[in-house]
Amino acid sequence: MSRSTWLPILGLAGLLAMVSSAHAQRRGGAYIGYVYPAGGQQGTTFHVKLGGQGLDQVDKVVVTGEGVSTRVVDFYRNMGNQELRYLRDQLRQLQRGKPTPRLAPTMVARMMSMDPTPVIGPPTPPAKPAPKPRAKPASKTKPKPKTEKDKAKQKLIEKIQTRMAADNRRPANRSASELVFVEVTIAPDAKPGPREIRVVTTRGMTNPMAFYVGQVPEVARRPMKTASFQVLGKEHLAQRTRPPEEEEMQVTVPCTMNGQIASGEVNRYRFEARKGQRLVISVKARELVPYIADGVPGWFQPVLALCDAEGKELAYNDDFRFKPDPTLNFEVPADGEYVLSIIDALYRGRNDFVYRITVAETPFVTSIFPLGARVGDPVKIEMDGWNLDKATLAPPPKDAGPGTHMIAATKGKVVSNHVPFALDTLPECLDEESNDQQSNAQKVELPIIVNGRMDRPNDWDVFEVEGKADETIVAEVHARRLDSPVDSFVKVTDASGKMLAFNDDHHDAGSGLNTHHADSYLMVKLPADGKYFVHMGDTTRQGGKEYAYRLRISPPRPDFELRVVPPSIALRGRNPANVTVYAVRKDGFAGAIKLSFKDLPEGFTANSANLAAGRDSGRLTVKSTLREMDKPVSLTVVGTAKNEEAEIVHEAVPAEDRMQAFLWRHLMPAQELMAVLWNAAYRMPETRVRPPIPEAMKPKPKPGAKPKYNERQVANLLRQIERLYQEWYLTDDFANREIAKVKPEL
Repeated sequence: MSRSTWLPILGLAGLLAMVSSAHAQRRGGAYIGYVYPAGGQQGTTFHVKLGGQGLDQVDKVVVTGEGVSTRVVDFYRNMGNQELRYLRDQLRQLQRGKPTPRLAPTMVARMMSMDPTPVIGPPTPPAKPAPKPRAKPASKTKPKPKTEKDKAKQKLIEKIQTRMAADNRRPANRSASELVFVEVTIAPDAKPGPREIRVVTTRGMTNPMAFYVGQVPEVARRPMKTASFQVLGKEHLAQRTRPPEEEEMQVTVPCTMNGQIASGEVNRYRFEARKGQRLVISVKARELVPYIADGVPGWFQPVLALCDAEGKELAYNDDFRFKPDPTLNFEVPADGEYVLSIIDALYRGRNDFVYRITVAETPFVTSIFPLGARVGDPVKIEMDGWNLDKATLAPPPKDAGPGTHMIAATKGKVVSNHVPFALDTLPECLDEESNDQQSNAQKVELPIIVNGRMDRPNDWDVFEVEGKADETIVAEVHARRLDSPVDSFVKVTDASGKMLAFNDDHHDAGSGLNTHHADSYLMVKLPADGKYFVHMGDTTRQGGKEYAYRLRISPPRPDFELRVVPPSIALRGRNPANVTVYAVRKDGFAGAIKLSFKDLPEGFTANSANLAAGRDSGRLTVKSTLREMDKPVSLTVVGTAKNEEAEIVHEAVPAEDRMQAFLWRHLMPAQELMAVLWNAAYRMPETRVRPPIPEAMKPKPKPGAKPKYNERQVANLLRQIERLYQEWYLTDDFANREIAKVKPEL
């Protein structure tokens, strides 16, 4: 590619990066890059580790939906070199006069995992016992029992050791190097499925991350230490070392395994299974962290392999159809042990390479037909998949409006994976075979939505319509956006077979997770009265029962969708905050759109804004008269416009502006637009009151000696000492001695 081609692309990337930076500033700079584990089972309490930046003064952690409560346990900020020196000096002082205590293997493992709280699942197997030393003659004096002071001292030693072990001077991902530890409790009746988790600080709120409520027992590997930066050619120096017993974990199915992949690692799980079991082995990885900005490809690309006890590979998958997250449907051939392994396709890895693997005989829907229906009409949905005997799949509620709705099969109390189902207001029909040529095309009347399939490889579906001169018709496919593997191709021909228009891929700015916009769209003006033919095919010439589609053939229906960015708003006192609203215009709609907030909570005000004709983005401003808030509130943005027929009103979908692979940007849909209030003057209250410095500690000034530190250095050092003291890392005696060294007059 020439330099002249690259320059405008890089310029656009820079502009988008500045926009993204502005969004981060409006959130107060708070950001999370991963959550581990990214979910848990109904009816359990467990601990979660979140990595991010700008998380100082963490206040609470919130999860969308009902039935999930949280409690912040601890926070590890990034410390400076001088602060670490203070910790080392404090540790030496505590250990002075006695040997460093030998920690138990479980304590060492916890220190290396950087987690001050227990983890889900079985503990790390203990190390082999050391040889017993020779017995010494019994002492005549009994050892003194440990006093409360001794216990507090030992606890502080372990606290400092754990905190220092957590430090990484050169993290692989600095934007995810601050750590928040949270206790999560999920109610037994909490609705299973995807949620969103956010960290709320006294200065803002983070972006949302995926968090799942599961239905089967779960285990989790110990959290990784913050991964180290890799130097080109010396990558092996940054790889972590772990005992062999941590490479493989014994589990009992059904089970959900939570883990993180480090660079060059393989994680293995050994389990027993019985002949005839139909196990669904599904991974969530990209669904947890959709885009990794500094990696190619721009996400964790997991690869699954299943072997028998002798190491013979029985099944393998690196994606499920067009989705990077793999799924295996495995019928167990014989009783025995099996080993499941997961790696990254390129053997990359670090803390945000988080995954969840579920192995169970749960229902799993691989495809449905039709992919949608008309609003209000009854519909019978066929489904294919695994373990669906006695399972039922219900369509969206009768009062559901136009749009895409997520539905799932239920088998008893167990819920399957969710699949999309579209509702529209146009008349609908099924395609009728054989209609694979123009000579036997299926006649349809406009407007119409055809629900069809590419029944076999090289299949074509052709539809005949009556058209008039200067009439405009639209042919649009919904397949990939509805989880169908169809990679569509659409063309329009006249009665003589002359092609008037064609399209393969059509970019949809509203489908945030798609990187291959495989659905087709075209708009064509007919030259004369007569018969015209819409041809629908699959570009890859594939076909089968799962290759379903929805083809809309109609006059243009001018319309729009809205996305609002960011999904987390931080209001600074009574100052306004801005959100950016993006319009995804459809079928040539170019009219003005009035933007406004709908049903604002008490204490919030906002003005409306007009998105001028032809404009694709605009800003809205919201204010608050409140002085404080107990918890974040949910907001809604709506857009109103008029076309030739009626008024159009749509709610904006909250979205996160995410970067993929250094350059491409995507508007990733979120569940809620949430706002929180923060006070720039707020300071965390003191948790300790330091006693006065004894006169004996203050060094005597030497006549004519120059001050060791200037005023700026003194203020900085005093601030660091006080902060460590308030975080309970320093004793009264140590803090006073260090302060006396910096500023004796205190």
